[in-house]
Amino acid sequence: TLFRSYTPMEIHLPSEMVKLQEIFKTFYLGKHSGRKLQWQSNLGHAVLKADFREGKKEIQVSLFQTLVLLMFNEGEEFSFEEIKMATGVEDGELRRTLQSLACGKARVLVKNPKSREVDDEDKFVINNDFKHKLFRIKINQIQMKETVEEQVSTTERVFQGRQYQIDAAIVRIMKMRKKLLHNLLVSELFNQLKFPVKPGDLKKRIESLIDRDYMERDKDNPNQYHYVA
Repeated sequence: TLFRSYTPMEIHLPSEMVKLQEIFKTFYLGKHSGRKLQWQSNLGHAVLKADFREGKKEIQVSLFQTLVLLMFNEGEEFSFEEIKMATGVEDGELRRTLQSLACGKARVLVKNPKSREVDDEDKFVINNDFKHKLFRIKINQIQMKETVEEQVSTTERVFQGRQYQIDAAIVRIMKMRKKLLHNLLVSELFNQLKFPVKPGDLKKRIESLIDRDYMERDKDNPNQYHYVA
């Protein structure tokens, strides 16, 4: 399985959140001594209660969106630069966050001037006339577009990860069956693997495992393999 790695981001949390973090940190480290707790702010989310002219709503948002919206408990209008200074959210991430709140389908903020992009001079206010048929609304964060290099890197990681999965499946089957004909091994692999794969790719992985002494060909029948303990 492939897991995306996240770079920790330093942000400015409200004092209420900091207190709750410290309470959980004390509890966690008290139960797991010797461990280090690292907060991944870009994975955080929250449910906020909001009171609009049309009535109360619950808004399911990311932590970055939460930090922006909570500012409007303290004031009516904020500029991009003011929000950036107050939240500490990285520039590009903050622009995408404000786009999701002011330019998406569920516009709980109003941006002035109106446009699809967020500029340094833009100002934001709460959209008191916000309407939605649902009581709880999820506002998705706008994802950063991958560069060509990042897309290639992602493809390579997926390819590498699938090679490991194929190798593991071959070894697992051969360890259980001890010896197996090529066609039967390939058939079992097609049944076990959760992604599409070509017979030629399976043959390459089998050859690789033979080269690394995980299995060997039968001396009399080259289409039969033996597991090497």
